[in-house]
Amino acid sequence: MSQAKVPVWVNLALIPLINISLAFLISGLVIYAIGQDPFEAAGYMLYGAFGYNEGIGYTLYYATNFIFTGLAVSVAFKAGLFNIGGEGQAYIGGLGVGLVCLALDHTMPFYVIAPLAIIGAAVFGAAWAYIPAYLQAKRGSHIVITTIMFNFIASSLMVYLMVNWLKSPDSLSLNSRTFEENAWMPYLHSLLMPLGIDIGDSPLNGAFIWALLCCVGVWLLIWHTRWGYQLRTLGTNPTAAKYAGIDTSKVTIWVMMISGALAGFVGLNEIMGVNHSLLLNFAAGYGFAGIAVALMGRNHPFGILLAAILFGALYQGGAEVAFDMPEITPDIVVVIQGLVILFSGALEHMFKDRIEGFFIRRATAAQGK
Repeated sequence: MSQAKVPVWVNLALIPLINISLAFLISGLVIYAIGQDPFEAAGYMLYGAFGYNEGIGYTLYYATNFIFTGLAVSVAFKAGLFNIGGEGQAYIGGLGVGLVCLALDHTMPFYVIAPLAIIGAAVFGAAWAYIPAYLQAKRGSHIVITTIMFNFIASSLMVYLMVNWLKSPDSLSLNSRTFEENAWMPYLHSLLMPLGIDIGDSPLNGAFIWALLCCVGVWLLIWHTRWGYQLRTLGTNPTAAKYAGIDTSKVTIWVMMISGALAGFVGLNEIMGVNHSLLLNFAAGYGFAGIAVALMGRNHPFGILLAAILFGALYQGGAEVAFDMPEITPDIVVVIQGLVILFSGALEHMFKDRIEGFFIRRATAAQGK
């Protein structure tokens, strides 16, 4: 019997590349169908995302949110849990950040506020994920259903809090007051300017550095700790995990809490890093897009980093295309983004069996010689 195996790089690189290429091919056909040059649009998109310093800064700013939500989905998925609640967890995590900044910005310096804001984001995001996790582990409720429901509950809760408690009396919009500057996450361009490094004036801030540290932390957790072994065992075979003495209910709960904490860090980037006030709808779909980022990145932190940069480029490059080619409306840009999500998420395995079969047959033929 043949023991031929599919090369690792096929699943890690080739299949995602084929899916992305097909998404861009169909996107090009859509642009061509409305009478525009797809190659010109691709040029504007690449230039907008990577062609100048400020564009790169915006790309990495968007990517920061995708890193957090992609890691959140990945950690849960490794344990066999499909966390669809990243949007709500990011929302409530941002509430934690905002409350810390509003409470301390008049009295505490940045080096005190920043770690407390990180803790606030993690605690609030984890707490919002705890309830669906508990219901799954102790009551048998399905994690997909409960996390989706909690997205809507988070949205309603934020509206109630902003309208009745947190809205600034000096503003007509549903925003809190602006934080004092000592509660602002520093912009990277201001940090690097004294070193003679010009990265342009963009909203890229210190949350990006924290996102990179989270990538390293997740990698260490999953592949280099006893807890990571329990997590992966549960995701691979829950029955075997029980026979091995692993408390699957406990693992389910703490894994989901870590996932929620990671999603909550979106608030660091949006609330503390850019808007400098608590407001509605700052999550802006990042939680849902994080599902595609995790799938495209094969649930590995390095792959998620690359996928997040790609999605950041789509957001920033898409804005450039809509500006330089007015015939391509923002709705068309959303279609392009949706096609990438579709082919990297829902249709991820469309060519998987055929491609793997080709390499298995090739390896088997080579063994038979």
